[in-house]
Amino acid sequence: MYAGGWLMLPILACSVLATAIVIERAWTLRRSRIMPDRLVERIWRLHQEQRLDEITIAQIRDGSPLGRLLAAGLANRHHSHEVMKEAINDVGRQVVAQLERFLNTLGTIAAITPLLGLLGTVLGMIDIFKVITEAGVGNAAVLAGGISKALITTAAGLSVAIPSLMFHRFFESKVDRLALDMEEQALRLVEVLKGEREALR
Repeated sequence: MYAGGWLMLPILACSVLATAIVIERAWTLRRSRIMPDRLVERIWRLHQEQRLDEITIAQIRDGSPLGRLLAAGLANRHHSHEVMKEAINDVGRQVVAQLERFLNTLGTIAAITPLLGLLGTVLGMIDIFKVITEAGVGNAAVLAGGISKALITTAAGLSVAIPSLMFHRFFESKVDRLALDMEEQALRLVEVLKGEREALR
């Protein structure tokens, strides 16, 4: 780290932050947490048993991101199909924004760490040329410090950027899939409640 110069500190900070984001998102974006199994079927049974009161809907809303979407529809179940869908879409945008939390930061880390490494390379080359100006090219040991600084910061920046970019793309793709699946489940519930689809079993 010391051989890479002071630029290793922000690169290291980016590495720690990226690792924390990856762990947090991997835990938060578990499918079992986002979309509990057979939630729509359980809600349909509650509807058939006429147990969908405000308290039950609030529990559904607080239980999962999918529950927030379904609760938005349930709260407007006595209105038209279009009103229910609009309520679900409004809440859906908020839910997706929550699922994408910290992903912009992860993408920023993936973008800036190679630039920090490049800056380290430039500063290392400047040091090398200073040494050449003062001592000539005959002293390899003196030149090695600047070369080491240039190469270490570049390698460190790329080592942080590459996995950060990979996880950023992975989580973005996962959020997109979850959003589509949640929308499908919510619309399925709307259609069943409005009698446009065969009742759930």
